[in-house]
Amino acid sequence: MPSLGWLPAPVLERSTLRELGVGDTLFRQGDKTFAIFEVEAGRLSLVRHTGGNHAVVLHTARPGELFAEASLFADTYHCDGVAAVASRVRAYPKRQLLAALRNDPAVAERFMAVLAHQVHTLRSQLEERNIRSARERVLHHLALLAGPVGRTVRLDGTLMGFAAEIGITHETLYRTLAALEREGAIARTRTGITLRKIKGV
Repeated sequence: MPSLGWLPAPVLERSTLRELGVGDTLFRQGDKTFAIFEVEAGRLSLVRHTGGNHAVVLHTARPGELFAEASLFADTYHCDGVAAVASRVRAYPKRQLLAALRNDPAVAERFMAVLAHQVHTLRSQLEERNIRSARERVLHHLALLAGPVGRTVRLDGTLMGFAAEIGITHETLYRTLAALEREGAIARTRTGITLRKIKGV
């Protein structure tokens, strides 16, 4: 059951699932908007290309989060939507979703609550980008991913993708993780990172 399973039947009945492989594109910048998406598995990134064709990751959505929700009020997508890892997404058709929000205040209010929660998450991510120290930024991000009671973060993508997500070079990330492991702040395995102690987060 998708986390938006409470949406009216006309929206759910017209929603569709799509499986994406690593690097597959869900939509491209300039494409006409047709839906917003919910990540059911994997991770989806909003990617914008600079004049020098350098890819900048603006946002990454995880399972249970909405993706490209701004497209409800835009004619075209403003970024590329790219699968950071193998992913499954549910597409909610724009026309039917907008009609449901306009016709039922209770549905609109519940949808606004979902968006408010995502705004809170985005503010935390923006705060992270203002942390200048690579060490503190990496620890901050790991703590966010682990959550208030967790300590182990599963890495289901590449370290290069992790670095792009937090806005540092992959070389800096490699050096930072190695230093954190040497000092005992983290323990690394092939599939994840366990936080042992947190300083300055």
